[in-house]
Amino acid sequence: LTSVTIPNSVTTIGDNAFNGCSSLTSVTIPNSVTTIGDDAFSDCSSLTSVTIPNSVTTIGRNTFSGCSSLTSVTIGNSVRTIGNGAFDRCSSLTSVTIGNSVTIIGDYAFYGCSSLTSVTIPNSVTTIGGDAFSRCTNLQKVNIGNSVKGIGGYAFSPCINITQISSEAVVPPTCGPGVFFYINTSKCKLIVPKNSLDAYKQADQWKDFSLIEGSTTGITNTVYNKAGLADVYTIDGTK
Repeated sequence: LTSVTIPNSVTTIGDNAFNGCSSLTSVTIPNSVTTIGDDAFSDCSSLTSVTIPNSVTTIGRNTFSGCSSLTSVTIGNSVRTIGNGAFDRCSSLTSVTIGNSVTIIGDYAFYGCSSLTSVTIPNSVTTIGGDAFSRCTNLQKVNIGNSVKGIGGYAFSPCINITQISSEAVVPPTCGPGVFFYINTSKCKLIVPKNSLDAYKQADQWKDFSLIEGSTTGITNTVYNKAGLADVYTIDGTK
């Protein structure tokens, strides 16, 4: 089996549906599918790319685990949960687009994705699981959205090539053990909201970074006077 087109009548791709189809290079998932089950495409080692349509709400556990030829993934905007180990050991994955409805990135979700160089975690995400990006050894830049509350243990360990982390969360996310193990915290730049600089400098594990910089992400409370003239501010908030 080298390619498969799933018909529009299908709503669920069950557990282990295509597990171990090592010659499968392409798959078309229709907009009728809402759930992709556990290990559905696990160890499809020739699969090169996949687009998960906006109809899908759940990606199961180990769904694409071991898809070692997978180079790009687009996750639709209806997916709420990326299951544990969903893209574990996708060692050729260079690009991943995470939809803006994802709230949970599961444990080991992108473990061992050693070709991934950057990742943007959207503002919808509240939890990054343990070891979620562990052993992504070529990861260089990480952007963490403003809703992340917690990051599980060893989530970015040992990502030794990370040089910049941006966190838009006003309150520093709570970290499990060893989240940033083996990252060179004396050289890696940490960019955080300007008004949260002190909070990050005091927060567990975040305070280990030597280069913490504040960023201005917008202007708030702009006041217009009654004459219809506007007070004008520069991007750093200067009137």
